[in-house]
Amino acid sequence: MQEAGRASSLARNTLRRQRSEATVSSGTVAVPEAGTVLESGLNYAAIDELVVRPILRAHPPRWWVLGLAISGALLLLFLAAVIRTVTGGIGVFGDTIPSAWGFPIINLVWWIGIAHAGTLISAILLLTRQEWRSSINRLAEAMTLFAVVCAGLYPILHMGRPWLFYWLAPYPNTVGLFPQFRSPLAWDFFAIPTYAFTSLLFWYVGLIPDLATLRDRVTSSGGKLAYGLLALGWCGSAKHWQRYRRSYVLLAAIATALVVSVESTINFDFSVALVPGWHNTLGPPYFVAGAMFTGFALVLVLAIPVRSAFGLQQVITPTHLNNCAKLMLALGLVVVYGHATEFFGAWYGGSPAEQFVSLSWVTGPYAFAFWLSLLSFTVIQALWFRRVRLRPLYLFVISLVVLVGMWFDSFMIIVGSLSRGYLPSSWHLYHPTFWDYALFSGSFGLFFTLFLLFLRFVPVVNQSEVKALAHARGMIEVVPSDAT
Repeated sequence: MQEAGRASSLARNTLRRQRSEATVSSGTVAVPEAGTVLESGLNYAAIDELVVRPILRAHPPRWWVLGLAISGALLLLFLAAVIRTVTGGIGVFGDTIPSAWGFPIINLVWWIGIAHAGTLISAILLLTRQEWRSSINRLAEAMTLFAVVCAGLYPILHMGRPWLFYWLAPYPNTVGLFPQFRSPLAWDFFAIPTYAFTSLLFWYVGLIPDLATLRDRVTSSGGKLAYGLLALGWCGSAKHWQRYRRSYVLLAAIATALVVSVESTINFDFSVALVPGWHNTLGPPYFVAGAMFTGFALVLVLAIPVRSAFGLQQVITPTHLNNCAKLMLALGLVVVYGHATEFFGAWYGGSPAEQFVSLSWVTGPYAFAFWLSLLSFTVIQALWFRRVRLRPLYLFVISLVVLVGMWFDSFMIIVGSLSRGYLPSSWHLYHPTFWDYALFSGSFGLFFTLFLLFLRFVPVVNQSEVKALAHARGMIEVVPSDAT
């Protein structure tokens, strides 16, 4: 009976593959079955080989070397911009009064939103027991860590005296150095490092079983030592798995609460002020939704090329792309609702300053930022159609537009509100300088250098969870003992 059931299962899998190949060859999109999270034909050894093979290669592929060279060049530009900022002060930026918050804070908001989204995606999907998270969670968590590194540097550099950044710490004010304990900057100092440390723990705990797999499969003595130390003596015992599951779920719950609180705290930097365009009670949930919206876009931008370059189509299936696109569409609509309430609140509240700033967003000197951000909310409407959601190229382009649009959304909120405040006599247009652009573009070099190193030395997919999912769904093909 078992042999008959196994043969029937293999026959169904073969027929499904043949239908998929026929559909692709005819030029149409292969629509995955409901719940098809993993493709058939996988066993434990095949999963290990699929995920670990890029790491065990003696030489990295050419595209990896080329990408590292480009990102390394951008990283050098970033270092040059940092040195210029430290030696020349923030006068090298285009920041003026009243637009004292320019590119550095815009980039902080954009990068920190991406950072929060990665852990929130992974943690919430874990707590809600979404099986399809197992193929993309590590990518999202790594994205979080690297984005936090990029975001955390901006407020320090924006201080003008980075070597005195410890003044932000609310230590006992015995010498009268700390200016204001009620400032949101003190909340940021607590929130961002705490979140970064928790995200690092969450990512590392999920890596431990896979690090043990690399420890057992790598051939070099240095690799065995490095992966062995990082694996913390993992042997796959029942006690180890029990502790792993408990700590992983606990860290997911803590990370979820931290993401919501930290992203809300970032918005408090704006909403607690009485600047027109910022004083909005819907700001915190709007920032959380915007962060996840941007994060899903970057997950797709990273996952689609990695999926193709590493041949991970059996693990990162069209179902993952479809689900990410659906969630990106839903979160984009929430962000649209947040914008609509901003304009409605300005009109209904009757404040002339709020009404003027809202009108200036649309027709003022920075109206281009509003219309470019609106473009991101327009293109996602194509995601209502399943045919679009299942085309990786379409998803990649849409996600890029979303990332660009959300950056200009931050530009509109910060610069568009500060440049035209209550006093017309203090109005002043903001013009970024070369070093503004250099610091921003260079941060991509920092991000992608770390990301490419991650791809080279760490499994991009959570092997242990993928194996558990394949086993739970009965998808493991058992090879007969007499097979050659």
